[in-house]
Amino acid sequence: MLILGVILLVLGLVFGVSILWTLGIIVLLVGAVFWLLGSTGRPVAGRRYWY
Repeated sequence: MLILGVILLVLGLVFGVSILWTLGIIVLLVGAVFWLLGSTGRPVAGRRYWY
């Protein structure tokens, strides 16, 4: 999700589409939260791993 967020941010910046920029920020933040929770070994929503 982190990579997808960065890709959406770059595409939003290059093409000037604000919805891609907004979606990129949201996806990047959600991916960062999942990564942090997963790195601590804490299960998220009943799942230990997010693939």
